[in-house]
Amino acid sequence: MTAVATTAALALTAGAVLTGAHATTHATAYATAPATSGQAAGWSAAWAASPQRPSAGFKGNWSEAGFDGQTVRQVVRVTEGGTRARIRLSNAYGASPLRIASATVARTTKGAAVDKGSVRRLTFDGKRSASVPAGGQLASDAAGLRLDPFESVTVTLHLAGTTGPATFHAQSFATSYRADGDHAADAGGEAFGESTESWYYLAGVDVSGPGPARRDGVVLFGDSITDGFASTTDRNRRWSDALAERLTEAGDQRPVLNSGIGGNMVLNDSAWYGDKGLGRFQRDALDLPGVGTVLVLEGVNDIGFSETDEPTYKPAPTVSARQLIDGHRELIRAAHAKGVKAVGATLLPLGGSDHYGPHAAAVSDAFNTWVRTSGEYDAYVDLDKALTDPGDPERIAPKYDSGDHLHPNDAGYRAMARAVELGEL
Repeated sequence: MTAVATTAALALTAGAVLTGAHATTHATAYATAPATSGQAAGWSAAWAASPQRPSAGFKGNWSEAGFDGQTVRQVVRVTEGGTRARIRLSNAYGASPLRIASATVARTTKGAAVDKGSVRRLTFDGKRSASVPAGGQLASDAAGLRLDPFESVTVTLHLAGTTGPATFHAQSFATSYRADGDHAADAGGEAFGESTESWYYLAGVDVSGPGPARRDGVVLFGDSITDGFASTTDRNRRWSDALAERLTEAGDQRPVLNSGIGGNMVLNDSAWYGDKGLGRFQRDALDLPGVGTVLVLEGVNDIGFSETDEPTYKPAPTVSARQLIDGHRELIRAAHAKGVKAVGATLLPLGGSDHYGPHAAAVSDAFNTWVRTSGEYDAYVDLDKALTDPGDPERIAPKYDSGDHLHPNDAGYRAMARAVELGEL
């Protein structure tokens, strides 16, 4: 990845700018209660997931049915440590208030089981129960729980009433569990007989410690490639995981947060694939505690859905290079307005995939040229170059291909992390 000084204009064949493509800023802040110690907490996001509307998704999930007198247990891995922890909950797409009867956080042991001595009852403004308004979000009070970077954490929510359709994150590539009744404080996992690969209501885990809050967190913002599609479930093999591990190995441990949504687009909303990148950028990236850099990898669905025979996103507008670039310019401006460094990424090769066709190929090439030469991003990482097949530059190298010629495998995600010039972050 190299910062580029040139600002020469790039001649592109461009269509009209999409109407309504400008970002709608999410200004809603997380409601936070005072730290239980009575001192101001300097929070850093240690894990994050981007909320989505309830939908059928690619695999069976519980979002459309919601929950009724049940407990949901979710396992995440933090990339930052601290002496206190809190959770952030989202009811962004709920039609009614979300009532949390009780919640706990604990260190994970195996599956749905947790370390008994680490179970902490969470409170919200000093109370064990809470209500998250429809369309709203809420952070818990601080819980005294020491966590190390790369430790797995289990968050358990008891939902005593009927929730209705649930705000969720569709593709977690991690197992979540459900039980009937109240099992929030259980150490064992025996009651949790159902499982799914999605996260529900949980948007973040933050940590704090005795020192000042960090401002060097890195957010990876994008679509299914950032989300970790085709990575090994429950093994933390997304490229955000690989980048966090590489930073630590290089002596520069810091939080790396994943704000990918499978199928997401820069310029258009989707019922299945989340609010457009322009609309969710503030909420899902810039507003996360402790963020200093955002790395954007997005656009393949904007240009690829129009090439598919049976697109799951309909209608699938034909997006020009100029329209996609203008969308990225808005993301850059929003990051800079927040004092956050903006790093761009070239789109990966997509030859042989269901997103590939003459238009997508031409726009991808033009967009990648802009990322490399315009100097509008503060720096860039050339993921196209890092994963391309030397024998066919239109395709992902076979050793990095998950099999659909669009998404990397575990080795491909590690190669993406290796392509980043760490000093540019």
